[in-house]
Amino acid sequence: MGYSSVEAHKRIERLVARTVGGVPERKYYRFRVDRWYGGIVTGDCVGCGLSCKFCWVSDKVRYRPRFVGKFYKPAEVADRLTTLAGRRGLRQLRLSGGEPTIGKQHLLNLLDELKGCGYTFILETNGILLGYDEDYAKQLGRYDFIHVRVSLKGCCEEEFARLTNANPEDFKLQLKALENLVKHGVECHPAVMISFSTKESLNSLLRRLSEIDQSLVEEFEIEELILYPHVVERLKKYRLEYLTGYTPDRVPPEQI
Repeated sequence: MGYSSVEAHKRIERLVARTVGGVPERKYYRFRVDRWYGGIVTGDCVGCGLSCKFCWVSDKVRYRPRFVGKFYKPAEVADRLTTLAGRRGLRQLRLSGGEPTIGKQHLLNLLDELKGCGYTFILETNGILLGYDEDYAKQLGRYDFIHVRVSLKGCCEEEFARLTNANPEDFKLQLKALENLVKHGVECHPAVMISFSTKESLNSLLRRLSEIDQSLVEEFEIEELILYPHVVERLKKYRLEYLTGYTPDRVPPEQI
């Protein structure tokens, strides 16, 4: 039996987000410079409401949100990101790791801190909360320097449930997130994990995306497994067979 992905996100939020002295804080476990997007500074958040069987986050972080990471204020996160970017001459920032949309006010305050600084901000999300709460997507529309990458877990309800163990109908929340973002003028695109998908289900997804907005098909990003050792072990544990995947040193350039 599946679980509600929205309720799971809310449960995790109680562990990784808090307000102290009127300031919304969020847990992060690291800040880093990485190769993706041609060079970017990343803040990796603690905690996610989906239990993806192919997740690349280590077990230590994934299963112990109460005990790992550190709470940061929005201004502290902004300082960490921009300081690293300044040292390396980079103009792109992102939040990734767990689910960055957990802690709505923290994220919005962080974007307020970064507004006018001249950076492009990439928000990597599973989209569940943006599909559930249209106002969240509307609020993101206030920032013209943000781009949202919605990572779809499979191409349809059945694949979503198989990969996450969540209720299959929650896949529609991921699509609704894209609809809400487009509606409120937020630059976005879908990234789709296709390593477990048939060509038929992929084509069906493309049709569904075109019904939301043709730009989502044009900006469609292929996401495939990166076979980190702990990911391989996790796939074996769940007896989850995959169709495509790459070792970390063999990721195609177009996916970096």
